[in-house]
Amino acid sequence: MPLPLGHSAIGFATHSIISKENNSLKKWQVAILIIVLSNLPDIDVLFGLILQSNGSAFHRGPTHSILFAFIMGFIASKSSKIWTNVATLNFKTCFMLILSHVIADYFLTDSAVSFYWPFEVSWSTGTSDWSQVLHTVIYDTVNDSEILLICTCIIIIVTITKKVDFMGKLKFLPLTVSRRQSGEDKK
Repeated sequence: MPLPLGHSAIGFATHSIISKENNSLKKWQVAILIIVLSNLPDIDVLFGLILQSNGSAFHRGPTHSILFAFIMGFIASKSSKIWTNVATLNFKTCFMLILSHVIADYFLTDSAVSFYWPFEVSWSTGTSDWSQVLHTVIYDTVNDSEILLICTCIIIIVTITKKVDFMGKLKFLPLTVSRRQSGEDKK
């Protein structure tokens, strides 16, 4: 089961695969936004703890759906217009970061998610109080080590592939120029 660290790693891998944006001036802000968006569906745990002292009360409900990813992705992509200090990511990237959480929960856990909410609703079962949730987030994070390793490999491969592709495009530019120059020198 991915925990916040695992969902964050999946979010960074997702961002590296789909994003073509250059946010070099605000890298730390982009990193924070990736972490927040890739963990946003689990806000239902916080609502359950606050409203019913049970983190499982609303877990895996509407926040684990395509509709939630769509709506919150749109809001997140427009948030820089409201708060100027917030990094900007396009809608597709915001949507995919949130959806990566839902997809990870679908494939990496035994519990159902409400992927097509409001047409289907799957609630998490059981109870979890503040201490259980905090213990899980803090001490069970080591369970995300496989996810971290896989996501790190994906990020490295994507980064190398993008650099090779970029360098390949640049490599042919000087050759073209040098051929033109050599042809013009002969005239």
